[in-house]
This record gives sequence, C-alpha cells and structure tokens, in this order.
Amino acid sequence: MLGIVISHADVASTHIGEHLRSLRDWETSVDETRPGSEGGGTVYRTDGVELREFEALHLDIERVGAAFDSPDLLVFASKHAGETDELLTAHHTGNFGIAEYGGEDGRFARACPGAHTAVVSALQRHAPPDYEVGMECTHHGPTAVGVPSMFVEVGSAEPQWKDPDAAAAAARAILDLADEPADKPRENGTRRHLLGVGGGHYAPRFERVVRETDWAVGHIAADWSLDVLTEWADSDEERDAVLERALQASAADYALMEGDRPDLQAAIESLGYRVVSETFVQETTGVNLGLVEALEDTVCPVDDGLRFGELAPGYDGEWTVLELPTELISDVRGVDNEALRETIERQSIAYVTEQNGTVFTGPIICPAGTDLRAVVDPLVEILERRFDSVEWAADELIARETAFDPDLARTAGIPEGPKFGKLASGESVEIDGEEIGPERFQRERIRRYTL
Repeated sequence: MLGIVISHADVASTHIGEHLRSLRDWETSVDETRPGSEGGGTVYRTDGVELREFEALHLDIERVGAAFDSPDLLVFASKHAGETDELLTAHHTGNFGIAEYGGEDGRFARACPGAHTAVVSALQRHAPPDYEVGMECTHHGPTAVGVPSMFVEVGSAEPQWKDPDAAAAAARAILDLADEPADKPRENGTRRHLLGVGGGHYAPRFERVVRETDWAVGHIAADWSLDVLTEWADSDEERDAVLERALQASAADYALMEGDRPDLQAAIESLGYRVVSETFVQETTGVNLGLVEALEDTVCPVDDGLRFGELAPGYDGEWTVLELPTELISDVRGVDNEALRETIERQSIAYVTEQNGTVFTGPIICPAGTDLRAVVDPLVEILERRFDSVEWAADELIARETAFDPDLARTAGIPEGPKFGKLASGESVEIDGEEIGPERFQRERIRRYTL
C-alpha cells in the first residue's frame, strides 16, 4: 500500500494534496486514535493508496509510517527550495553528518530505489512544458520513518509552489506509484541498487543511470555531503559506520562513485561492498546478475573488457568459452571492424574486448553446444571481401589471395615508386618501351587458421 504524507505547513504540499483528492474517488473515514495534527482525523483511501494530513513540516515528523495502515511505501509531497528554476524532483532522506534539518546525525531513512526510479519517469511524463525533472542528493530528515520512503517535490520558489499545473503533475506522478514496489526485484542474492558517492547536489550522473539503465539509486552522498561527513566523523571507524548505514538503508550491495576517491573506495570495499563503474552499470543492464558474476569470475571483469552480446538478456542456461585464432580476428578486423563487432554481438552471450570495449579480441562466450564452425562462417563471409577464396579443410580454415609481390618486381629490375603502386593496383606498366602486365609479379598467398 502507498502512503502519502501531506503537510499543512508546506504550501506546495497542501496544493499537491488538493490535486490528489481531485484526481481519484476517495473513501473517507475518521481516525480518532491519533490527533488530527498527527495524521488522525479524516483519512482518505482509494485503490491501494492512503493519504493522511499533518500539521508539522515533513522533516520534523518522526515514525510517520506508524500512522498508516501497513504501508509498503511512503511519499512525502513537498516543496523544493533552491537556486533552480521550475523543477520537479525526488530524493531520499537522511544525514551524512550533523542533522541540521531534521532526523538524526549520520542516520538514514530506508530508501525506495525502485519506486524512486519510477517516480522520476512519471514526473517526466507529467511535467508542465517549462519544468525540468531531476534528482537530489540525500540532505535532510526525517530519518526514522519506519517504511521505505522519499520526497516528491515542486520547486523552486513560491510561484511554483502555488502553480496548479506543477501540483497536478506531482500528484499524478505520486498516484502512478500505487502499484510500484519500493525496491528492484532480488536476483542472485542482491538487487540492482546503488549507493551514489560524489558529484553535485542535483546528481546528473546518477540521474543518467536511472534514466538509461535498469539500475536504481538509493542514497546519494554529494561532494558537500562527504565534506560534512569528514568534518563530523571523529574517526575512520565512525565514517565507515555512516557509509555502512547508507548502504544498508539503500538495500545496496554496490556503490557508484563520481571522481577519484581511493580512500572512500577502499573503505566501502573493506565493508564488503563492491564499487562499480558507470561502464559496469551500463553494460550489465538487462543481463542477469548471476550470469554477470559467473562470467566475470571465469573470463574477466567488465572493467577489463567483458561485454555482453544479444543473447545475454534473459539467458540462464549453460555456456561455453570459444577461443578464436588471433590471426583470424586480426584479419577480419582489417577487412571490416564494425562488421566483425556486429557479427560477434549477434552470436554471443558475451565477448572480450580492448580499448574501452571498441576492439574485439576474444574469446567469445556462447550457449553450450554451439558449433564453432557456425560462429566462424559469418566471419568467412567478411574475409571473402579480401581473399580470392576461403575454404574449410578439416579443422583448418584456408584463405588464398593472389597479390603483388614486390620482391619479384625488384628481381625483374622494376624501380620502386609509382610503378610499384600501379602493379600493386593491378595495372600494367611500361619499362624500356615494353608494356608489362601485373600478373608477372603476383604470387599466391595462403593464410591458415587452425580452429
């Protein structure tokens, strides 16, 4: 069940609440067990959604989840104040250091990374034309909520807080969460959740991850948050305890870091979590994390060149590692590198590359039982653009070409220079008044690839 918190002390929240009530048919009841200022009084319910109103500002409300009837997710409808223009935004709550604006020092509310991803998308769908949609770092309370939660906000000043179109957009986006789980599904004993480390307050890198991949982001420690943490923590142990709490509150086993922070990376890894690159996040999108782990353990890590082919998404069967001759890969690449890459991607679960994933080197990982010849045949088609013939002979591929041999030309007394170029291009040349054809200086070359 989705719980929605409306604060009468927040003008934007009040307006969002009005639009929420206008968008659905709500059943009302009266909760006499709680004061009206603390979520009691009139309660609104509809289709898996419960809305309650409070007098205090959101960041001052503690254990608000207890006011609702077994919620799975809580959304605080709120205003955003900042130096930005028209903005719809969402973020999780907590403090990486001293709690200046609600909550406890170095503590975090349980994040809802899956629902957060969904609401960023929903805000984009519903946003008025002049409004941008963004994400923020973790920067204020409350920290004791009792259920996965986040803020959904309209900003960044009073004209926007009172803008009916902005309030309606936020209300629609919140209602779109009625059937959304708080977290990404569990796979391979983990979830596609990231702790964000570094960057600016509005977290463009982490927003890109949310928009472009199937990974979600929980708490985010912006650069200024890390400075606050450093100033507040009395020791490395206290700093590490805060990082541990942030990871746990994000339900994350992974961290994505912006910038070079070896001390923080070492600290996070010493706690038993993995710091991954944006390349890892992008490349593993759509690929089962169990398969990713198995291939990284057996072949090589993504950051060392492992890439996933068209067969990877949804694949959960057995696989085999096929080694292709280095000479074959090199010759095919020399004919058409793009066609080589497309052919390998089409046939593979995964493959190994160099130069930031741009150059295929092998091996190739295919479904168990894949015939090596079936993998090589499309490469033969590329080779045939260069060679006169390419044929199989038992476990050997033989490529033949007739080409200009400069040694034959030198032996015949042909001077090096333009005439060499013409002969190499298949043209005749004139020497001492005699026209000489290129075939006199051609020799058959054979390339053998053992498979």
